[in-house]
Amino acid sequence: MKKGIGLLLALAMMAGSSLPVQAEDHGREVLGSKDGWGAYGEGTTGGADASSDHVYTVQNRQQLVEALGGKNSANGLNDTPKIIYIKGTIDLNVDDENKPLGFDDYKDPEYSLEKYLAAYSPDKWGKKEPSGKLEDARARSEKNQKERVILNVGSNTTIIGLGDDAKILGGGFYIKQAKNVIIRNIEFENAYDYFPAWDPTDGSEGNWNSEFDNLLLESSEHVWVDHCSFNDGSKPDNFDDTYFGRVFQHHDGLLDIKKQSDFVTVSYNVFSGHDKNTIVGSSDKYSADNGHLRVTFHHNMYENIKERAPRVRYGKVHLYNNYFKNTENNYDYSWGVGYSSKIYAEDNYFSLPEGTKPEKMMKAFKGDALHEEDTLLNDQKIDVVSTYNKAYNASIKKSTGWTPELYEKIDAAKDVPKIVEEQAGAGKLQ
Repeated sequence: MKKGIGLLLALAMMAGSSLPVQAEDHGREVLGSKDGWGAYGEGTTGGADASSDHVYTVQNRQQLVEALGGKNSANGLNDTPKIIYIKGTIDLNVDDENKPLGFDDYKDPEYSLEKYLAAYSPDKWGKKEPSGKLEDARARSEKNQKERVILNVGSNTTIIGLGDDAKILGGGFYIKQAKNVIIRNIEFENAYDYFPAWDPTDGSEGNWNSEFDNLLLESSEHVWVDHCSFNDGSKPDNFDDTYFGRVFQHHDGLLDIKKQSDFVTVSYNVFSGHDKNTIVGSSDKYSADNGHLRVTFHHNMYENIKERAPRVRYGKVHLYNNYFKNTENNYDYSWGVGYSSKIYAEDNYFSLPEGTKPEKMMKAFKGDALHEEDTLLNDQKIDVVSTYNKAYNASIKKSTGWTPELYEKIDAAKDVPKIVEEQAGAGKLQ
């Protein structure tokens, strides 16, 4: 693998092209010593210590899997320091020869959407969770796809895009029980699950749920996600069909942080055109999350994100200098105050359609506290908690019992839109 990539690079250079110096310089960069929760303790260095024979440039799925360790199912255990440069678009819905794969390639022989809809119709099946041969076949189909499009990432890894067009298409990265990972300068587009599951117990009307995130952290610590873009590409949620009166949801989260993950910094990213964006935490009953989930979000753009920007359970989450911009009429909320959450928000800017009630900026989900200061809504200062409490006769407290110490500079809220629009997202790494 390494020799093949080295030959590829040598040929490219002989032809008069070379790797962008800018991206090469960033490959060994580490998180700043005060840049959010990811800087806590030993900090986040990714693959900065990688030897020269563990520095790769990859252009397709097979090369990426090889660079991550050689076998996707085992790559999450590979803790060798490594730097991986992404060149161009890498489609994850392909076989080992880089030939496209689709619905029919992943579908279990016993799965049929038409039969699934007939079997689990609420009128026929009721409110219990689906079970039986058709649900098992759906789950096997989904597993087949997941094994191709969700790539496992191990400890001591930096994955960084070259130039301004690096993209991961059709899937995403899974960082599980790993430490010290950096993901930068990559567009993640359309982690599309062909096989959504019906859950009649999800909410009062039931919901279709999908499995794949563009980026999922579980039981991992010291992770830095920086200057990336996350979106659904050409298949946004509003293009999906409707069955049982609910959207046939093919997407899950753009970035989720779960199961005791800790010391994470999410900076200068763009999240756009999505429903459920980011959840920090697992479930109200997963008390093992208590004392973990320390995450910083700063200088991120949330454009036309319906909800979960983020929704938090348990964690101490610092939100500052983020830009929330919505031009559509489907806005639900941004900050989800979940069970035992401790959000500390300061100098964030909201641009919402005229007439949007300011109390919609947050939503309480069994949480009872949110510290918020210097928030601007369409250039007007808003006391988010007081406004919410008054509108809903709630009693959310304004103190969360902690004060952030790890941050470099907090910009004035009025300056946030310009800074974020100019600097956030893939292709804008300076």
